[in-house]
Amino acid sequence: MDVPLWQGKKHAYCVVIPVINEGGRIRNLLKRMQFCQIAAIADIIIVDGGSTDGSMDLESLKQLDVNGLVVKKGPGKLSAQLRCAYAFALDQGYAGIVTIDGNDKDDPDAIPQFIGALKDGVDFVQASRFISGGIAENTPKSRDFAIRFIHAPALSLSSGFKWTDTTQGFRAYSRKMLLDPLIGIFRNVFQEYELLAYLSHRVPQLKYRCMEIASVRRYPKGEVPTKISAFRGNLKVLQTLVRSCLGKYNV
Repeated sequence: MDVPLWQGKKHAYCVVIPVINEGGRIRNLLKRMQFCQIAAIADIIIVDGGSTDGSMDLESLKQLDVNGLVVKKGPGKLSAQLRCAYAFALDQGYAGIVTIDGNDKDDPDAIPQFIGALKDGVDFVQASRFISGGIAENTPKSRDFAIRFIHAPALSLSSGFKWTDTTQGFRAYSRKMLLDPLIGIFRNVFQEYELLAYLSHRVPQLKYRCMEIASVRRYPKGEVPTKISAFRGNLKVLQTLVRSCLGKYNV
């Protein structure tokens, strides 16, 4: 990975945003984070998978309170991006990491709650649009069904923790959990979308403190901003779910 922007560690916690060609969506998210004054409590670090749309202009990012930009140079998709970001953040000494997708579907005003949970000793925080106080707006019906009745129940059964919303990347992790060799997040097996399902399966098994926080997740009308293709991508997600639940990624 390359690090074309780094303004130094200012807080104990950071917010990691994975992106690739998010265009105006990442700018909108960063503006919303500015409104919520997130930079006053956490460092904002973007991890880019190779954007070519001009959205990673360094001066623009600095004006939007971005503290660091990490660019993945090796192969892989989301899991490889996240491994780059986790490695960089842990090297800087952060006590915990919040992740939020760069496609502007999540409401960043929940970030202080995530950091508060980490400070209280929670090791894994998952946003959920499906618990009391959460909002799921314009979620495609097929995706809503798959999350509620396949993905979350399967990971709940395999992990022993009651999950309700397991496919989104709005999460938080403690430093202790990320460094646990029994979890082993830096293995090369995590290249595409394996890491998110695996952590939902494995972390509760190892008796780490987990919780869900109500959140808002809004899909734009008539559009599904995702890098997962309709058939092949969703089949891969299902295969990854099965492998995770069967412990195939366990150390």
